[in-house]
Amino acid sequence: MRDRKSMTKPLPTHPYEAVIDALARLPSAASIEQIEESLAEPPHRRTLQRWLNDLMAQERVLREGQGRATKYRHRKIVSASADIGAKAIATAYAETLIPLSPEAKQVESLVRQPLMLRTPVGYDRAFLDKYRPNASYYLSQNIRDELLSQGQAVSTNEPAGTYARQLANRLLIDLSWNSSRLEGNTYSLLETERLISAGEAATGKNAFEAQMILNHKGAIEFLIDAADEIGFNRYTLLNLHALLSDNLLDDPTASGRLRNISVGIGQNTFLPLEGPQRIEECFEQVLDTAAAIHDPFEQAFFAMVHLPYLQPFEDVNKRVSRLAANIALIKHNLCPLSFVDVSQSTYISAMLGVYELNRVELLRDVFVWAYKRSCTRYSAVRQSLGDPDPFRLQHRQHIAQAVADVVCGKMSKPQAVSYIQRFAHEQIEASDQGRFIEVVETQLLSLHEGNIARYRLRPSEFHAWRGVWK
Repeated sequence: MRDRKSMTKPLPTHPYEAVIDALARLPSAASIEQIEESLAEPPHRRTLQRWLNDLMAQERVLREGQGRATKYRHRKIVSASADIGAKAIATAYAETLIPLSPEAKQVESLVRQPLMLRTPVGYDRAFLDKYRPNASYYLSQNIRDELLSQGQAVSTNEPAGTYARQLANRLLIDLSWNSSRLEGNTYSLLETERLISAGEAATGKNAFEAQMILNHKGAIEFLIDAADEIGFNRYTLLNLHALLSDNLLDDPTASGRLRNISVGIGQNTFLPLEGPQRIEECFEQVLDTAAAIHDPFEQAFFAMVHLPYLQPFEDVNKRVSRLAANIALIKHNLCPLSFVDVSQSTYISAMLGVYELNRVELLRDVFVWAYKRSCTRYSAVRQSLGDPDPFRLQHRQHIAQAVADVVCGKMSKPQAVSYIQRFAHEQIEASDQGRFIEVVETQLLSLHEGNIARYRLRPSEFHAWRGVWK
């Protein structure tokens, strides 16, 4: 299940069934070209690839081979009882992995019924209207207190984003991989690490998957670097969408913009809101409501519920919600949420509970369990890293500015030495100037394409400067 699929008629089954029918007619596994030839109205190649990824996530299609030899096969169910048995095994696995409350189990049971037994529903604005910031709560006081006790690791007096910066390298990989994995991305954790660290795409994987992961990297860097500026406002959410959807949408102009077309979500009975004006109104209401919530965990969870429920963008809505949940956590220097070990099937069921039933209990249990897992993971990571350099933490903004000025100014080494000394004399206290110059020069010497985002530099700026620097 993905965030959406564009459609001329809001039918919940969408063209997925046409792909299934085409695969069922073919005598054996088929290439994407053969599937296109079997469709009466084949979509754009990228769109078809998305549909196939969705169907694989739903376990209705199997993929064989890699690269150009990739083929797809319809996953046939032997019998109804076999299908029920498979679902029972999946449910048992999810329950073992994530302890579910009785209410959450009920939601899971309802949304895992056959599609024909679930009632079609549309967007219900009353679900949003009845929520009152700091009076309504999806997370109980006990849950919020427990999460705070586990997630608070640095002083509340530290600058916003301090904790996330300490974990930046690990968080980039973990959150990029897990959020992409929940969308059906097949990169392994090690392949993701190689792509992010060295820019090397995995052999046999398609460009769409690599782009998705790199987009997550850029979006996470944006949240960390702009920790003082981000919030539940249009600037943050629209730019977050633009970064996450870059080069992934059929219509490139839809990146970073609210949608003005009808969309549908595969394999469920929910029909998202239509009409640009109503979408705009509800989007503003979601942002205003989220911004007014005082508790960071309630704020994070509210975003995970109402952003995907509204479907304000043509696609990538769930990805936006997962990273938006980290806005409150990053700003309050709490442990970030990276969705470590969250089962894709359980997460999908949790979102269906919101879409079809307006019930949050299953998603709540997933959120709470996932956050505790993240706290355990990053507590260990932080201990292995040791304490951060307090000098660099204190002067981080001036260090970043000096490095960026040298690169954007295309300064040679002699020019950089003079500039950094002048900058230190003008901006830094006399007792700290010598150390500041040393730190900036060290950062310039270790600057490479894989870490330039922390200084808000573009690859073109970096390469233009490197030619002069060398």
